[in-house]
Amino acid sequence: MQEILTAIQEGAPGEDLAALAVPESYRAAFVRRDETELFEGLDSADKDPRKSVHVDEVATPELAPDEAYVAVMASAINFNTVWTSIFEPLPTFGFLDRLGRESVWGERHVRDEHIMGSDAAGVVVKVGSAVRNWKPGDRVTVHCNHVDDQDPTAHDDSMLAANQRIWGFETNFGSLADLTVVKANQLMPKPAHLTWEEAACNALCNSTSYRMIVSPHAGAMKQGDAVLIWGATGGIGGYATQYVLNGGGTPVGVVSSPERAELLRAMGCEHVIDRKEAGYKFWSDEHTQDEKEWRRLGKDVRGLIGRDPEIVFEHPGRSTMGASVFVAARGGKVVTCAATSGYMIEYDNRHLWMKLKRIVSSHFANYREAWAANRLICEGKVQPLLSRVHPLTETGEAALAVHRNEVEGKVGVLCLAPEEGLGIDDPEMRERVGEDKITLFRRLGS
Repeated sequence: MQEILTAIQEGAPGEDLAALAVPESYRAAFVRRDETELFEGLDSADKDPRKSVHVDEVATPELAPDEAYVAVMASAINFNTVWTSIFEPLPTFGFLDRLGRESVWGERHVRDEHIMGSDAAGVVVKVGSAVRNWKPGDRVTVHCNHVDDQDPTAHDDSMLAANQRIWGFETNFGSLADLTVVKANQLMPKPAHLTWEEAACNALCNSTSYRMIVSPHAGAMKQGDAVLIWGATGGIGGYATQYVLNGGGTPVGVVSSPERAELLRAMGCEHVIDRKEAGYKFWSDEHTQDEKEWRRLGKDVRGLIGRDPEIVFEHPGRSTMGASVFVAARGGKVVTCAATSGYMIEYDNRHLWMKLKRIVSSHFANYREAWAANRLICEGKVQPLLSRVHPLTETGEAALAVHRNEVEGKVGVLCLAPEEGLGIDDPEMRERVGEDKITLFRRLGS
């Protein structure tokens, strides 16, 4: 990998990169099959990714015809990294075993280690015989929709594919490594004005938020719509806030501290609710929700914008879904993509059916949506949310920080890149976009 890195740093042409031998092994962060019971009996909050995440050499898999080897310059932490590392809601090796039964190429994914990671920026070093649109030397970002386009269910909307998976979570050979294997239809151009770590942090969360807010498959926000955004400075909430502002909507951002409220206002969000200051207690005990608290939230939202929100951007799940359904406007929608506080949700169905509201599910994004979201990053219209960076050797610590909700936006991880700040190919564009905009989360969210 050092030869490959040197060639990249020296600007070697693609044919020279292609001529380099791909090593038989590479450095990666992974969890082990024989440690899936490591945290048995512990509460989620007490599970420590530093104990389960290993960084060591792993064997390089063979390349399929529709795949590419990408030298990973930088990656990022997502909640699925945390889930993988603490073996919740179940160990991910079951996903790998299921993939292994599908095909000869799927069998490669069945290993005793699961290499994690679903975000990457890097350089293509070799492509399979069926790859048309990409070549060695291309600087790319990688989105995480892993889908077999030979299946008819993948057409129309590939997120509906029967075998749709999230790369690095439901597949092996993820991005928290010096090398990764991806399908050619996961590749997108790297934003030329961003560093490796800034470019690496966007694809999963930015694409997810694009589908939830912009796409007709989910939010389909119109100009003038009000959108209540839970965790509005978080990994997906920060992108959602930008999409609402860019699209002529009115964001109402919910955060959990004065510092996060300050960061949100710096992003241009005028209407902010600090839920800890407000002291909402949507659950009076672990079995009972308190509708008075839903009503108090609704009153606070109306006090800010004068009406109920047409869209609620929902991802905490159990802790907030009852409130989300209640506060959405008559005829409005709750768009949900996750359940970080618990999967078994409860809400009062009367507030849904009698006011003709909808709950709309959304999961990552198809290639077209991911490409459109990436283009907005490339054009400087959406900014990265990078707040801190760790080396690959500290992947466990980085995952722990996300697990404990200690950081804003995204946590980057340097893989092959030897230091921060590298990879900017268009400094003039960076100057036009504005250093203060690009680095807002580094300055206020770290």
